[in-house]
Amino acid sequence: MQAIYQAKGLTKRYGHKTALDNLSFEVLPGRLVGLLGPNGSGKTTLLKLSAGLLRPSAGQVFIGGREPGVATKTITSYLPDRMALPVEMRVDDLVNLFADFYEDFDMVKASRMLADLKLDPRQRIGTMSKGTQEKMELCLVMSRAAKLYLLDEPLGGVDPAAREYILNTILRNYNEDAAVVISTHLVEDVERMLDEVLILKEGQLLAHRAVDELREESGMSLDEYFRHVFRV
Repeated sequence: MQAIYQAKGLTKRYGHKTALDNLSFEVLPGRLVGLLGPNGSGKTTLLKLSAGLLRPSAGQVFIGGREPGVATKTITSYLPDRMALPVEMRVDDLVNLFADFYEDFDMVKASRMLADLKLDPRQRIGTMSKGTQEKMELCLVMSRAAKLYLLDEPLGGVDPAAREYILNTILRNYNEDAAVVISTHLVEDVERMLDEVLILKEGQLLAHRAVDELREESGMSLDEYFRHVFRV
């Protein structure tokens, strides 16, 4: 099976600071992958490079065998670490915009998820709470039948009940032939859903392991292992 997501010697520098240092890995379709590490470990930089928002200083990243660009955006659904929806737009305007822009957008799925949030289609984004805005953005991202979902800290800044909603939304709605990469430092919340992990430490790839193998070899849960490595 060909990797849907791959890095080869991927490096990103900002001046004299190295944010990512020579990362190499591959992710196969059908896998749910945790991108784990404390704040400042390089998770957001990796996802921005993969979404085509940044360019590498060295090395390459591939989505479906291609470097990030117009072609890869048609198969990648990206959730940024900060809410990026235009606050002046209404719910129905945004749904229609996504449907026009992405051929793989599922209007039925989007309508169902947004109904779960009890949102008025004519409500403006700027009138929503921060948590509701984040949930809506996730619903739009997960309404695509993408081949790769890149989710940057979807659990950040939300309460435990909202985290459960977000995780269930991801599990119920992703395309099962796709890969999901979910960046977080809240390991305990995501551990049950993950097949494997990419663990970053100070921009380097500390480990890329199947979760079951890591548990068996370490004798720890993933959360315990993470806390042990980073002394959290």
